[in-house]
Amino acid sequence: MAAYNFKSFVLFVVGLLAATPSQAHAQATLLLEEPYSYDGTFAGTGHAAVYLSRVCAETPTTLRRCGPGETGVVVSRYHHVNGRDWLAVPLVPYLYAVNDAASIPLFADAKLVELLRHEYLQNNMPEEAGDFGPKAPSNQLAGSAYDRTTYGFRIATRPEQDDELIRILNSAPNSEAYALFTRNCADFAKQIVNFYYPHAIHRSIIADLGATTPKQAAKSLVHSAKHHPEMQLTTFVIPQVPGLKRSKPVHGVIESVVLAKKYVTP
Repeated sequence: MAAYNFKSFVLFVVGLLAATPSQAHAQATLLLEEPYSYDGTFAGTGHAAVYLSRVCAETPTTLRRCGPGETGVVVSRYHHVNGRDWLAVPLVPYLYAVNDAASIPLFADAKLVELLRHEYLQNNMPEEAGDFGPKAPSNQLAGSAYDRTTYGFRIATRPEQDDELIRILNSAPNSEAYALFTRNCADFAKQIVNFYYPHAIHRSIIADLGATTPKQAAKSLVHSAKHHPEMQLTTFVIPQVPGLKRSKPVHGVIESVVLAKKYVTP
């Protein structure tokens, strides 16, 4: 019964995310993803990405407007993935490494996740796939929901804004330029959200030493939405698939430093 409830909930969330928006109301969603390891000093900050409901991928590096029945893409900045600054992955594969919601497993172990990722990336993103393995950078591109729970913060956008964003991203250079404190995944998400609503996301000098973090991005977006009802903010949770080690709570930079094992005194 628990497995059935999980599958039903996942299908509901995917349907909610991918529901075809009206011509007047497109949508963008900030995805705040929990960390699944505290191996690095700032690993507890998690990951940020943006789901665009009316934008699809001609290729992982070329965007276009979605056609009928298409469900949009998740765009994010990556580190050491095919030398690119950002890549676009369709919604369901990004979350579950399968092509359609009906194929989402009720339960997964490490071997199944590796198999699903390998098959999806080899068949759909061979140039970006690179070497495979438990810690391969390309693992970030498919199957996020196996690694962690994700929190969604959805805002209303206009179709003409989507068209302009497509033009900007397609025409700008897309070579890797990742920098931990100044050009990380949350900085890219901030750039996208602030394109739609200027100044909606901002950094925290006190909590994050001036760096942009996924937690601060979500916190500042929620604060902005309270003062701008036209954003029509809605929130939801995409649960981690059962069967694997659970992800951890999201932290800011200062919190992550305090919690990092090498900073803990006996």
